Amino acid sequence: MTATYVLDGTRISTLEDFWRVIGEAVNGPGGYFGRNLDSFADCLSGGFGTPDDGDYVVEWRDHQLSRTHLGHPETVRQLEIVLSRCHPTNRVAVSAELSEARAGRGPTVFDWLVDIAGHRAPGALRLR
Repeated sequence: MTATYVLDGTRISTLEDFWRVIGEAVNGPGGYFGRNLDSFADCLSGGFGTPDDGDYVVEWRDHQLSRTHLGHPETVRQLEIVLSRCHPTNRVAVSAELSEARAGRGPTVFDWLVDIAGHRAPGALRLR
């Protein structure tokens, strides 16, 4: 039987909200299912609350609202955090991404999450 984890998009306004909501959906109150993009990708691969056989679906309800909240302004905020912490050799690349996001171009936080899910757990993410 396929396990279904429901994300309430009305509760997701920031990337930090996403980590909380997906953690709770998969592993209950206070649950963990990633706190950064790399750990999210790892969790999607299994062993962090989802069935070992990979038979699960993450249903993201009201995803359009989340898409709006996780758009370019949130992307700018996240990239500013990354820029403040990244290795000096990565500053040029992150600065370029930040400039694009400030101009309303390029992938958004929402796009990052959907892309990771598509690569790590093809077909598991359903946008509703």
